Amino acid sequence: MKNEDFLAFVIEEKNGIFIRSFQKRKISDLPVGDVLIRVHYSTLNYKDGLSARGHKGITKNYPHTPGVDAAGLVEYSTNSKFKIGDEVMLTGYDLGMNTSGGFAEFISVPANWVLHLPSGMDLRTSMIYGTAGITAAICINEIESRKIKPKDGNALVTGSTGGVGFIAVGMLANLGYNVIASTGKLDKTNMLKNLGAKEVISRDEVNDKSNKPLLSKRWVAAIDTVGGNTLSTVIRSTEHHGAICTLGLVESDKFDITVYPFILRGIALIGIDSAEKNIELKTELWQRINSDLKISNIENYVREVSLLDINQEIDLILQGKQFGKILINCMDL
Repeated sequence: MKNEDFLAFVIEEKNGIFIRSFQKRKISDLPVGDVLIRVHYSTLNYKDGLSARGHKGITKNYPHTPGVDAAGLVEYSTNSKFKIGDEVMLTGYDLGMNTSGGFAEFISVPANWVLHLPSGMDLRTSMIYGTAGITAAICINEIESRKIKPKDGNALVTGSTGGVGFIAVGMLANLGYNVIASTGKLDKTNMLKNLGAKEVISRDEVNDKSNKPLLSKRWVAAIDTVGGNTLSTVIRSTEHHGAICTLGLVESDKFDITVYPFILRGIALIGIDSAEKNIELKTELWQRINSDLKISNIENYVREVSLLDINQEIDLILQGKQFGKILINCMDL
């Protein structure tokens, strides 16, 4: 099988310019891994857009195939945990960063990156959630670990129309939290409320420029996908012993803050790195995604595209023009 051709979306660097194209590759071109997977579905994440743009903090060496998520069938395995025909998925680790990723018909990866699908979940659904879903679930797990319950106050989600954001809104609402969704796309208000948001606010309301060290308390928990001054505002507006999960930088990778929210209100700021979370926690949280965190109407927020249409979708996500999840069909080639 090592000489079999397959189609891959490839980013090449030529004289400092990054060029995207579809290319025929061979199985033998892939890294040596324990498990060879025929990809059925992937999904588009902001990190994929950065890799496709040539962000050396994400992908160091080119040519490269992005795609930090993949779900499909095992074609070959040297690990007894997986057999040919098994339905499997993986999110994160080095996939799509420096290891050839899911925007292709095949991937070859270490066995300890791979998960069997939760019972009752299909390949398509696993990629509707993908990295965004497991990231939102990790955030909720962190909030719950600090004994913050729905009765304790509001839960804010910034960037709530993005991949992680809209899933976090739905999951928090499932658990009974009073969710405030912040967005720059107020035309999506009804969609966010249909997900379970009790209140939708403009992102301008979470962008205080007064430089006050503390602001009026508005929420006890927050999931911030934005960074920058938005994150600073979120922290300064959090109630005593609240928790903020930070995982994004679409506004900025820097923010200005004093220590006062931490020493006067006892706030916890939690960095979220879903890519390297241990496989045991991921397995546990995927079971929850298929149970109490499952969003009943998630299909309303998904747009399925062929891998062959990925170029334009990458442009849109880099411009901040995507909403919900972009599911990538890697079989429709």
